[in-house]
Amino acid sequence: MHELPALSRRQLLALAAPLFIRDARAADVPRFTMGVASGQPRPDRLVLWTRLTGIDLPDSVHVQWELAHDEAFQRIAARGTESAEQAWAHSVHAEPGGLAPDRWYFYRFSALGQRSAVGRTRTAPAADAPAKLRYSIASCQRWDHGHYAAWAHMARQEQDLVLFLGDYIYEYGSPANALRLHDGPLLRTLAQYRDRYAQYKSDPALQAAHAACPWLLVWDDHEVENDYANQRGQTLQGEAMLQLRSAAYQAYWEHQPFPKAWRPNGPDMRIYERYDWGRLARIHALDDRQYRDPQACIPAWRSGGATTVQARDCPELQDSRRTLLGAAQERWLDEGWDAQRPWNLLAQQTLMARASSRAVGGPDSGSDTSRDTGRYWTDGWDGYAPARRRLLASAVDRRVPNLVVLGGDVHAHYVADLKTDFDDAKSPVMASEFCGSSISSHGAAQSRVDEILKHNLHLHYGRSDQRGYIAFTLDERRLDAQLMVVAQPQDAASPVQVAARFSVEAGRPGPQRA
Repeated sequence: MHELPALSRRQLLALAAPLFIRDARAADVPRFTMGVASGQPRPDRLVLWTRLTGIDLPDSVHVQWELAHDEAFQRIAARGTESAEQAWAHSVHAEPGGLAPDRWYFYRFSALGQRSAVGRTRTAPAADAPAKLRYSIASCQRWDHGHYAAWAHMARQEQDLVLFLGDYIYEYGSPANALRLHDGPLLRTLAQYRDRYAQYKSDPALQAAHAACPWLLVWDDHEVENDYANQRGQTLQGEAMLQLRSAAYQAYWEHQPFPKAWRPNGPDMRIYERYDWGRLARIHALDDRQYRDPQACIPAWRSGGATTVQARDCPELQDSRRTLLGAAQERWLDEGWDAQRPWNLLAQQTLMARASSRAVGGPDSGSDTSRDTGRYWTDGWDGYAPARRRLLASAVDRRVPNLVVLGGDVHAHYVADLKTDFDDAKSPVMASEFCGSSISSHGAAQSRVDEILKHNLHLHYGRSDQRGYIAFTLDERRLDAQLMVVAQPQDAASPVQVAARFSVEAGRPGPQRA
């Protein structure tokens, strides 16, 4: 992997120290302590983000932004003013348009006599332009489980895009012996969610990663509550769950580089979207929480959430009416596969490949579940096997070239072949999967993953004892993946190393060791 030039690296790692305008009237209270971010890159536009801080902020503050071709801001490409409103946590979502495609820019904000750190961002290539793509996937950055050495490392790499696949914050309080404590208890109010984002975004390594390049983000469950499904959570359901969603979704929008059009309406916020990268790839970003059916076979003593079940004891696993994405999103995906570009990247939350912890007859075979000896976690795709089968069959029917599924959630690096029927030895491999480990969140015992690998031969790699991310390089002929691993997750300055390399050749689905 290539690192950024030294000057840019020093800039990006100094994000915790805002640059102050020399103004005798400047307030002493820092106003940009959460750094800056960008996202949603299109060929002609993108989104710039920051949030003003300080307890004495007026209800409304004018914030100036600048986008420049050079880091000295001598050649301005666009500038404007946004109103940061108290009702939306004084967040700023600037949307410069009319930009040149496939171009790098620098950006910054000014308000109340202070100036933010400088971020670096870029537009996507034009729709008909040849392109390459350097990107990383990351997820699951629980604050009280470890430091963010993975982000510090990623911020120093030359890449075009970060795909964040969920669990940006965690809603829990912290045990007294945690490495670094969450501020506050279990999250239940808008103010508490805002404070939790502010705590996470105070980390200089995370700020550096945001400032290094644009991000595309989807949520998973912990941005709201563990294992929630639509209107049902582990502790709340119905109207109470919708009220919690309203608070959580608003705080999510307030703290990410999303356009104003995505601002949530109470408990509703559409985040699924597709993005084209020149004529190279189409990225489909999904939402597997807001529209899903509740998990199968919820224990009677719980209102919701996931569990692990024997297939023979849970016929609901085979109910073809159940969905992980919701009917509307399933149709949207089916209609949006791109048969013209050489690659389709599916950015979603969790492991898609089957991962039974016992020998299995398989939920995908359509066999009688009373004879299935598999054991499945109901929160992931194994809990919605008919929906998985529909999605993969849709890609086959649409003749989608070179489908690569990207995931997170399970706090382990997995590399897998995907099939429409995992039980049929003659079922061809039709897609490739890379599921990245967590930035910091603890993983399951490696012995459990070893048992899963033994019973699922389509899984080529599985390590739950590794924290990190996956870095990719994509061109028309080949996808190269490096599984990055943090040597000491409890050390903010830990080195990060390549644990394994895989590649996918265009026209040959299935990852190969490189």
